[in-house]
Amino acid sequence: MPGVKWLERPEAHDFPAAADYLALLADAQTVTQLTERLKAGNVVHKKAKDILRAARLRLLPADNPHVAADLAKIEKGQPLSAILLVRGDLVTGVALQIADGYHRVCASYHTDENTDIPVVLADPPRA
Repeated sequence: MPGVKWLERPEAHDFPAAADYLALLADAQTVTQLTERLKAGNVVHKKAKDILRAARLRLLPADNPHVAADLAKIEKGQPLSAILLVRGDLVTGVALQIADGYHRVCASYHTDENTDIPVVLADPPRA
């Protein structure tokens, strides 16, 4: 299988998807702040294995329909959208949140767990 190609920025539709997910975890004001931080954030690169560990999420199987669709894109050489993350807190035990891109992270892991994934990593608002 070819290596994973990535867009250097998230696609526009990723931000509303991230906000929908984050709305399950936080109030509207916090979601708005996080979404703005994600939109304005800089891209850094992280490895799939580290993202899954920090988020405390299991690797979805390659036959998961969404992971399989992303694996098909990888096979065709199509780039995947960058990932949107909200930083966790080691001191309080809060896990990293994959606000958008869980399936893409899993597809990347199945291809090569050490692939550098472009991510926007936003810090949560402080209380």
